[in-house]
Amino acid sequence: MPPPGSVSEQAGASLLPLGGAAALFVVAAILLALVIRLLIRMIRSSSAVAEEPPPPPPRPAPSPPRVAGPATPRPAAAGHHPAGRRSPGTGAQRAVTGPRRPLQVVAADLRRLTGELSMVPGGLSAERRRDLLAAYDDVLMEAADLLQVPHRLRTEPPATRELERLRLLSQLEAAGLVVSG
Repeated sequence: MPPPGSVSEQAGASLLPLGGAAALFVVAAILLALVIRLLIRMIRSSSAVAEEPPPPPPRPAPSPPRVAGPATPRPAAAGHHPAGRRSPGTGAQRAVTGPRRPLQVVAADLRRLTGELSMVPGGLSAERRRDLLAAYDDVLMEAADLLQVPHRLRTEPPATRELERLRLLSQLEAAGLVVSG
């Protein structure tokens, strides 16, 4: 303990309120940061609720019953030649379940997803990155099916799937698909 009336006693007494004020300032800054974070979450959640997807379009009215008349010729099955010969590249391809998207639309999606994957921020959650890669794989396989490029993306284990993505991307570019743009 310093002797009463000394300089060191006066300095210690004057530093005590200064230290208390600094601690109060730090606590106030932390509380302010937490309040701001809470407000941002509330704003994001309210905007997510406000942006609900529109309701599905109404179903079309049922078509009238068919009347017997002259038979209309059926179009040839997909992947078959009109004379009954098989078309090239239809061996182990997936079955077409509906109308296919045009190649230009698939290529635009592929370019968009390639750009998104190349600019993934470091703080992106693992779930969001996994979803982005799944969408990228789907579009890659769709493009490969449209251009009849064989691939093993569905069967590759996750450890080697990135190599298969790169191989498939180079094969699609060799087939004439413009991916970088």
